[in-house]
Amino acid sequence: MQFKTRGTCSSQISFEIEDGKLKNVRFSKGCSGNLQGISSLVEGMPAYEVVTRLKGIDCQGRGTSCPDQLACAIESVLKTQQAG
Repeated sequence: MQFKTRGTCSSQISFEIEDGKLKNVRFSKGCSGNLQGISSLVEGMPAYEVVTRLKGIDCQGRGTSCPDQLACAIESVLKTQQAG
């Protein structure tokens, strides 16, 4: 899945959900070290848990952040999967 971010330094997030778990999370642009760390930490976690932990995190008053955008992207995919 690819998700174009809004309001963050990163411009895009790609990831996979396999058997309900997050895999291959990659951010384009943004704070490389921090985003590599986030990607590594969420690898293999249940997708719903990543949403619970990261949704609503704010970066410098922007109303969103790279972790929040990841949570929004995952949440969108999970809703689509449930509807289908």
